[in-house]
Amino acid sequence: MDRYLITLFFIVTLTVFGQTTRKYSNEFMNIGVDAAALGMSNAITAQSSDVNAGYWNPAGLIHIEDNQLALMHSSYFANIANYDYVAFAKPLDNESAIGISLIRFGVDNILNTTQLIDSQGNINYDRISLFSTADYGLTFSYARKLPVEGLNYGVNAKVIRRIIGDFASSWGFGFDIGVQFESNGNWKFGVMARDITTTFNAWNINKEAFATIQNAVAGQNQELPETTEITIPKLQIGVSKTMIFHYDYTLLAALNLNVRFEENNDVFSSSFASINPALGFEFGYVDMIYLRTGVGNFQNELQFDNTEQLSFQPSFGVGFKYNGIQIDYAFTDIGDQSVALYSNVFSLKLDFSIFR
Repeated sequence: MDRYLITLFFIVTLTVFGQTTRKYSNEFMNIGVDAAALGMSNAITAQSSDVNAGYWNPAGLIHIEDNQLALMHSSYFANIANYDYVAFAKPLDNESAIGISLIRFGVDNILNTTQLIDSQGNINYDRISLFSTADYGLTFSYARKLPVEGLNYGVNAKVIRRIIGDFASSWGFGFDIGVQFESNGNWKFGVMARDITTTFNAWNINKEAFATIQNAVAGQNQELPETTEITIPKLQIGVSKTMIFHYDYTLLAALNLNVRFEENNDVFSSSFASINPALGFEFGYVDMIYLRTGVGNFQNELQFDNTEQLSFQPSFGVGFKYNGIQIDYAFTDIGDQSVALYSNVFSLKLDFSIFR
């Protein structure tokens, strides 16, 4: 089976490069979920083992022992955009588990000023209306143990829905595959292949609405945009180790290598692939109180004098868990430390064992 998955991955990868793709497609699905993970700069692929594993690595769902529910909310760009997430997972038996999650990233109450000026050149504020743009990602997850001890796999089936007011909307579909392996000595390894078959989005554009703005600016907006969008595969490779001190204290160290099969501004980049590392730490006390930090999103940013400067994204977080209830907080951004505004992210996880 491992040989089949590897062969499938490379066939899909080679096929993708023969198609027209966009470098950044469905990026809202790459922001991340769970304040605990965001506090570690998303270095979570190897050790994700709760309801949130449906997003980070579905193979980790196999570790849940009872039904779990997760909720998260965060605001970006000075509360202009809202990012919400809800997930549920349950074990089927000792060998398998399932999960479902929903992500919404939206900007509401946007001013539509396309009709502000009428055909005679008069400004009429009564012609201003409001609209919203929202992206939805619905994921169905399945995890199962493999015959090799400590080795698990998981798959995701994703449905993408994107809406831009009455102007355009799209449907998209894709798949993820994840594998985790736990060895002796508290070492964990994980691989997550996102959009393994490419995620295909088909757009439906309101031609009547487009016609009203088609000639608003001379030489621009003259043709309908493309109606198909392909998200190319991404690979996340992770390793982590948990160290225990004096029984009550733990330190988790995790490293992720995030690989995109394209050339961009990542710290390691070539015409074939780009690699962006992320490093995260979690200090725990009696499996109740957690302090987290991480650094990731290393980018070679072009400056005004045509030189490059390395930027990065630090993050910090805290967590509290008691009797099946876990509350986490992260202080992070979705850009780098000097450009994007920092965001406060809160998440809640509930283990249904609290009701038993």
